[in-house]
Amino acid sequence: MIKDNTVGKFLDDLASSAATPGGGSAAAIMGGMGAALVGMVCNLTIGKKNYAEVEGDMKDLLAQAEALRQDLTDMIRADIEAFDGLMAAYGLPKDSDEQKSVRSQAIQDSLKQATDVPLACARACARVIGFSLVATEKGNRNVVSDAGVAALAAQAALRSAALNVDINVPSIKDAHFATSRRTEIDALLARWVPEADRVVEVVRSKL
Repeated sequence: MIKDNTVGKFLDDLASSAATPGGGSAAAIMGGMGAALVGMVCNLTIGKKNYAEVEGDMKDLLAQAEALRQDLTDMIRADIEAFDGLMAAYGLPKDSDEQKSVRSQAIQDSLKQATDVPLACARACARVIGFSLVATEKGNRNVVSDAGVAALAAQAALRSAALNVDINVPSIKDAHFATSRRTEIDALLARWVPEADRVVEVVRSKL
């Protein structure tokens, strides 16, 4: 599994001439790093005498951040599978009208999958940004900068995932599907990109 590779191996693969892993997998791992940093802030807050009042909140946040980190890690492979499925669809034979019809449907189905995977990543990254704000406000002030890095990693991941939605939507013939995905990704960007910037400002106010 790609998630079990070393960081160096993942970066080597990312830099290679192979089409996968690519930007979608990079977005997922950036989001996963954001979730992991939220977990770090929680772990360095739980059990500290000065933060006893928020210990329950931080334990809940840790559980949610860890679950989200697992989801985002799984999306590394999901993105690769979606892209490989799309390439396989484009490679189907198109010699007869029947083959062309089958190929066209396969391409459309694969495009939808290749859109929904990064959209799911974007949703998860939006949640990481929300978690980072809680970590910033309630977590150990000695690691508040890490909560800010979590927000920025998730923001970059969200914007990156959005690009992978953007590149596929124009080729999708199902207008309702395309419009609904475009509307959702635009709403996620509009709400959560500025929210990540706000987290950073809160972090700076605590430094």
